[in-house]
Amino acid sequence: MAKSSKQWLRRHVTDPYVRKAKAQGYRSRAAYKLLEIDAAEKLLRPGMTVLDLGAAPGGWSQVAAARVKPGGRVVAIDLLPIAPISGVKVLQGDFRERMLLEGEKADLILSDVSPNLSGIGNVDQARALELSGAAIDLCRKLLKPDGVFLTKAFQGEAFGELVENLKAAFSKVKVVKPSASRGESRETYVLARNLRAL
Repeated sequence: MAKSSKQWLRRHVTDPYVRKAKAQGYRSRAAYKLLEIDAAEKLLRPGMTVLDLGAAPGGWSQVAAARVKPGGRVVAIDLLPIAPISGVKVLQGDFRERMLLEGEKADLILSDVSPNLSGIGNVDQARALELSGAAIDLCRKLLKPDGVFLTKAFQGEAFGELVENLKAAFSKVKVVKPSASRGESRETYVLARNLRAL
């Protein structure tokens, strides 16, 4: 095993959020990122329709499904298979190519989508920006005008461009970094509200 893999594995098994997720039945530590953002921003409410892009293994979908009860709906999609989750309609495929909501609009679109990383910074940034752009396009089709979009982003060359793209599409844009997101990670999240009319 490579030294970097050993370091990652050691950090992963000692991570308090990984341990907490296992103890509380969440599929990933990512659940705590959404829980923290939701506590601060009041994203999830009973009766909402939520679309979760890049959902595998399902931590965000678990949180969303619990919070939108009663009467809410969660649709989760990923290229990777997702084991069934109570209260969640699970789809496997590319969100850019699938019919996700039949004649319905979402109150909240979550995007924890990440491209397959190559390790080449500018290539990975460009791929992430392309996926984010596709998610913004999806918001224009499937998000209610007063809906909310939460997307993962990585600090770096393309970050400013992503924020500008979001500001062009939404009237309110805010960068949030939950404590469950590792401090040394370039990962952050951007919250966008109030879709602008085309």
